[in-house]
Amino acid sequence: MILLVFEGNEREPNLYKTIERLYFPRSNNNIICSFGNNIYTLYKEMIELDGDGDIVSVLKEKLAERDDHTLDGMKSSDFSEIFLFFDYDFQNSQLTLEEINTRMCKMLALFNEETESGKLYVNYPMIESIRYTKELPDENYNHYVVSRENCSDFKRIANEFSYYASLDHILFKDGEKPTKERYMKIHDNWEHLIKMNVCKANYITNKKNEMPKEKIGINQMAIFEAQKYKYVLVNQSVAILNSFPIFVFEYFK
Repeated sequence: MILLVFEGNEREPNLYKTIERLYFPRSNNNIICSFGNNIYTLYKEMIELDGDGDIVSVLKEKLAERDDHTLDGMKSSDFSEIFLFFDYDFQNSQLTLEEINTRMCKMLALFNEETESGKLYVNYPMIESIRYTKELPDENYNHYVVSRENCSDFKRIANEFSYYASLDHILFKDGEKPTKERYMKIHDNWEHLIKMNVCKANYITNKKNEMPKEKIGINQMAIFEAQKYKYVLVNQSVAILNSFPIFVFEYFK
């Protein structure tokens, strides 16, 4: 059984459900939970436990506040794998840039193995990076960056920049029974996104805009360190990157 933890309540779970439909063709009992807050709040709550808690215990408390009983009676050992998907969100005005990077580094170090504490995947700057593309495949994707100043308005910026008016090109609707043509079109678009984001991750970390020879070269900590030293600390920007396609690449290939 796999546990998938998302920052948001709608967009991330919906994107994952399409990924599940495309790449997990067999029935499964994967469990989806939404934390409902950012990675820095999760960091604070993990620190307050002083090493005595884990992601499942933190989630159970958070869900109970919303009268959500998804994880009732469950513990970390019930899951073979745990994956977390959160945003970098370095426009956060409650923290300094140094605090943001310190906390993100610690969270990536803690959540670095899906069969243990869990594995964290990070969107730069946020989940809306999945929309920041021209018609797929977008050959210029590896060049796209955004400043910290503009991140507070990134949802609008991504919406206006995108070739697509909605996410229908990569998203199945609930209960949808797509035609074979539509199914294959969505599948092909995800294959484009996988190649674009994986190549860009390799470009960020290794200066090669191509598929990496080894997955380890684009691990989440390597991506974060490259973002920090090549973009964030240089001119307070990040290379736009989405973690969902990278997750598919690492998990299935």
